[in-house]
Amino acid sequence: ALAMDWELLACARHHLTYAAASYEDQLRVATPVGEAWRCLRCGSFVPGPPLHSGPAEDAPVPLRGQLLRDAIVLRVLAVDRLVKALIVLFAAYGVLRFRAHADALHRAFEQDLPLLEPLAQRLNFDLDHSSVVHAVRTALEARPSTLAWVAAGLLGYGALQLAEAVGLWLLTRWGEYLTAVATSVFIPLEIHELISRVTWVRLTALVVNVAAVIFLVYRKRLFGVHGGRKAYEAERRHESLLQIIRFSRT
Repeated sequence: ALAMDWELLACARHHLTYAAASYEDQLRVATPVGEAWRCLRCGSFVPGPPLHSGPAEDAPVPLRGQLLRDAIVLRVLAVDRLVKALIVLFAAYGVLRFRAHADALHRAFEQDLPLLEPLAQRLNFDLDHSSVVHAVRTALEARPSTLAWVAAGLLGYGALQLAEAVGLWLLTRWGEYLTAVATSVFIPLEIHELISRVTWVRLTALVVNVAAVIFLVYRKRLFGVHGGRKAYEAERRHESLLQIIRFSRT
């Protein structure tokens, strides 16, 4: 089976070439069309001048190997958080709009509900004991202050999801910590909802969130786990192409 070359996938947009002093013999080759420099991410030689140059210790350390695959997972999680944020923020907007017209909607609902009675009887549907009708009536009868608190809660949760999305997409340490903590806080609630009623959606959401927390804590070495930040930085340096070249010299 063919293995996915994640470095080449990441370099599809642009390569990262660097003229490091004292390493030009390993990073540069001459070709019939001119010089070519080795990409620090995928290792391919790219025709043309290097994008950057300077001392070897100042060379950028692009994500490679497992760290690059981890980054792709983080950005998939970022997209998931962004979608959730947009849905929640849209719901908050809907609650605020509904709050402004709650009285008129309540009167219209109570006036028009009897019109559905003949159809409901034909379908053997009891409107008086319907959970849907009860939920709608409860929402319409809610006080404006209650709806304001609901909207504030949705706005806060949406902002949290949006912050997670930004932090994860930018591959920041604070974004990883924020996502791990925020996701862990809501896991007990998801378990409670799953116990009350098992659905594939709830089960899938729980499994994904538990897996995300485990991935973040273990692979990103949060809270000192698996060596902590020091071990994470050491792993990044170990994956560096210049570090590999340096070791090959010794």
